[in-house]
Amino acid sequence: MFEAAELGRKLSKKEYKALEPELRERLLVAQTSLREADIPLLILLEGADSACKGEVVNLLNQWFDVRGLLVNGFGPKTDEEARRPRFWRYWRNFPCRGQIGVFYGSWYTGELIKRANRKQEKDEFDSHMQRIEQLETLLARDGALILKFWLHTGEDELTARLKKVLAEKEDDWVGAQADRQVLDNYRRFIKAAERAVRLTDQTMSPWHLIEAANHRYRDVTLVRTIIDAVNRRTQEIAGADRQRRKTDKNSAGEVPMPSEAAIKVLDQVDLTLDIDKKSYEARLEKLKHQLNRLSWKAYHRDISMILVFEGWDAAGKGGAIRRIMQSVDARIARVISISAPTDEEKSHHYLWRFWRHIPLAGRHTIYDRSWYGRVLVERVEGFAREEEWRRAYSEINDFEEQIGSRGNVLLKFWLHVDKDEQLARFEARENTPYKNYKITEEDWRNRERWEDYENAVHEMVVKTSTDFAPWTIVPANSKHYARIMVLETICEQLKKALDKADTKRGGK
Repeated sequence: MFEAAELGRKLSKKEYKALEPELRERLLVAQTSLREADIPLLILLEGADSACKGEVVNLLNQWFDVRGLLVNGFGPKTDEEARRPRFWRYWRNFPCRGQIGVFYGSWYTGELIKRANRKQEKDEFDSHMQRIEQLETLLARDGALILKFWLHTGEDELTARLKKVLAEKEDDWVGAQADRQVLDNYRRFIKAAERAVRLTDQTMSPWHLIEAANHRYRDVTLVRTIIDAVNRRTQEIAGADRQRRKTDKNSAGEVPMPSEAAIKVLDQVDLTLDIDKKSYEARLEKLKHQLNRLSWKAYHRDISMILVFEGWDAAGKGGAIRRIMQSVDARIARVISISAPTDEEKSHHYLWRFWRHIPLAGRHTIYDRSWYGRVLVERVEGFAREEEWRRAYSEINDFEEQIGSRGNVLLKFWLHVDKDEQLARFEARENTPYKNYKITEEDWRNRERWEDYENAVHEMVVKTSTDFAPWTIVPANSKHYARIMVLETICEQLKKALDKADTKRGGK
């Protein structure tokens, strides 16, 4: 495959100088059009020659307006990065809409090096490429323009260049080590790269193979590719926006009945379940002590716990969360309350703000409402287009699978009450001065769309209750029963995770 990039193409200094002024101007115009169209641009620079990638980064830093440019370089993982899901360090560096992110090395680099060094089997490598393809598809469907460049240098040319570079890098241990690994395993590295390109070259995130031996030819070709891609995308966006405005007028806010069944998931919940006060208080104290002990064990085993609370307004999410936080040490746990996204959050993919809060290994995060807002309130209220909330189911499943891939505990609770119980709680909040802050006009407005939300909850549970992240539907007409059920579920699943970790450790 890469032989096509070893044709000896060159550009003279005179030709380069003649092209430079116009290219720089067109690149700035393209950057402005990106900003106006609210399109994030991701530029990935890969290749065997690290110096070559560095030169391209410096060029883009000079030719782009740096006020809208973010350059990211990734080396070995820090301790903070190693103790979170693999893509966490990339998510936190994705550009917002209208900005450009340049990635000097990316989610491909480490996998290529491991494969070249025989530290990764083919099946595992292919699995990582599939995960990468899913990530890029997710970003592209959200509007990101992704340009992946393989800057290719032939073996002889690279050998000569790297020997010179390595002689000058004796004090740069990390950089010299990476270059030496590539040089010593060049053919395996290129073979792995060709496979990566074949597996992840798709219309929404294509690879561009550029001959890089002559830096002037390389730079001109790369810049022209960026300009052409940006121009095509902005033209496509303009046409699509016109069509979408026509469509949205007819479909905004519609929530169709789920086709899976006339009887919905919530219809099966027994809301008469209760527990007497004496039994509640005794069980609560026992469970709080048990959770405290298990949470500290999980901390020392580097097992994170992520809890998601969704449910009807006034269903008791806050009360359940308070009992959890009374049980675990505040030094290793925190609550993230999710409300309407900020301007910064709206300028990224909707999952970005949740990726940011994924806890370190061993710590615990409780989400008071969560990423499910995309398929609940954003769906029902028309804040997300149908194509956006429909594809969110698979995006959420993929996200949750990554969270659980390290042996972490991910639990999702839907607290369910009936309409009469909710009304009684709304009225109690209105009539109790210290509870007034809990009731808003939005709560009453949401209640009017109860059936729409009920339909959305049904489809959410059906499509996102997986073996690695099942939903727990909690009967919550009785607050006491709901709290006990939540705590019991958490303790049970934490214990299972700890037992599994101990078994795995013993097996080693």
